[in-house]
Amino acid sequence: MGFAAPAGAQEMVPIPAGAFIMGADGGPADERPAHRVSLPAFEIDRLPVTNRDFATFLNAVGPVNAKGERLFDFDDPDARIGRADGKWAAHKGFETHPAIEVAWAGARDYCVWRGKRLPTEAEWEKAARGTDARRYPWGNSPADRKRAQYAARFNDTAPVDGFPDGASPYGVQDLAGNAWEWVSSAYRPYPYDAGDGRENPAAGPVRATRGGEHDSPAEEITTTQRGHNLSRNPAAGHHQYRFPLREVTPLNRQDAETARKTNLELTAKGAETKERAVWRGIILEFLGGLGVLAVDWD
Repeated sequence: MGFAAPAGAQEMVPIPAGAFIMGADGGPADERPAHRVSLPAFEIDRLPVTNRDFATFLNAVGPVNAKGERLFDFDDPDARIGRADGKWAAHKGFETHPAIEVAWAGARDYCVWRGKRLPTEAEWEKAARGTDARRYPWGNSPADRKRAQYAARFNDTAPVDGFPDGASPYGVQDLAGNAWEWVSSAYRPYPYDAGDGRENPAAGPVRATRGGEHDSPAEEITTTQRGHNLSRNPAAGHHQYRFPLREVTPLNRQDAETARKTNLELTAKGAETKERAVWRGIILEFLGGLGVLAVDWD
């Protein structure tokens, strides 16, 4: 049976095996201490997932998965994906901007649907800063608008391929500013330890976010910034999911086969749940207009 993911695979960048320095001894407390982390080789998307990419996923799976987890904040007016003629589509002019209003479960499920997975926090940081402990993906020189979208107006995102001068030492782009990015890791104190439970894929723990966003100041788009001031509840909510995502390849063939099978299940179950989720949103919006604050949908 074929792999039910969209055509036109995202270009991926190889990141070599080896050690790097994660975190920093200066700055916010959640970045401390700087410590050495060794990783096996992996590949990561050169660019973040776009609104167009995520709309394709929503058309296959829907905005709520079979577990009832909300994947996309479709009723937030800041979202750049909406329903048109019975299909999800990126708003005109925002097709190549980073997908925003995506819940962590949506980021996780999107990657599985593509036969990949979210990067860990350590993988994201190594892809961003390399092995020389640089402050920004491009090096230690100050941020400017040729390298990143930052210090802009609220919701003023930019195309994900618009800042090639801000690429990391491996050539990964748009890692600073534009929109915060989800990673797989739970938001826990350093030192980073992949074996301490922070990589449990079940939804629930507060997750780390990386990279800063379009209205972040320069000090918030560094390679070590973890978003210590953010509200990132894993359930949907207004202004809490401005986070796009990028993917890494599965670590081995067994992981890839598991992802493929899960992808087929998600696509099949999505056909059953996506229409229900759309009607749920319509009904809840109507009830909200009547002053009903909460209902037990189930």
